[in-house]
Amino acid sequence: MIVEERCYTAQVGKVKEWLEYYEQHAWPIQQKYLGKCIGFFTTEIGTLHQIVHIWAYESLAHRETARANMMKDPEWQKFMASQPQVLLGQETRILNPVSFSPLK
Repeated sequence: MIVEERCYTAQVGKVKEWLEYYEQHAWPIQQKYLGKCIGFFTTEIGTLHQIVHIWAYESLAHRETARANMMKDPEWQKFMASQPQVLLGQETRILNPVSFSPLK
């Protein structure tokens, strides 16, 4: 198993706008294609105005296939083209659980 952490930085005051649009238009699509969503978060302390979501996949190959299939979906393409233009940056990390991690 691998875990993907995706972190987006939004314009000040725009996190709620993006999340509301995402929940309605993107969340249902991602549920069809991607791995298991471990959690979806916003930041309260530290670097603010960030949206963080964490996904579990069987492997890098599983992630690659799942994301490629999602990218072909016309509804996903529509979301990408019409989402609020409020995101300033994105950081993605792939995390590998160690032998004693409760999440494997």
